[in-house]
Amino acid sequence: MSPRYTLPMLCAAALLSACASQKTPATADVAVSRAAVENAAQAGAAELAPAELLAAREKLQQASRALADKDYKLASDLSQQAQADAKLAQSKATSAKATSAANEVQENVRVLREELDRANKQQ
Repeated sequence: MSPRYTLPMLCAAALLSACASQKTPATADVAVSRAAVENAAQAGAAELAPAELLAAREKLQQASRALADKDYKLASDLSQQAQADAKLAQSKATSAKATSAANEVQENVRVLREELDRANKQQ
């Protein structure tokens, strides 16, 4: 093979290799984002952080479309944004649940104190 053809072939091989190497991380990013969105939904984000969960789902759909269109850079970027939104949604849902549980415990303590005060006054 002449040197004149070697350089273009090497460039083409490098380009194909780069495209293939971008596809795998983008595909993995979309899969991780999908799992993050599912985790957020299971944590109660649909009720407790609906805006954040919706943003995550929309970005995940956009990432999936970009992946199908072979725009791996965009797919990866959108996937990372979807993951961040999903984690925020999950954190907000978890925080809301913890706050609710803490409020319930405080209310139970208040009721117990009132009952103790009443019991002590009767003695």
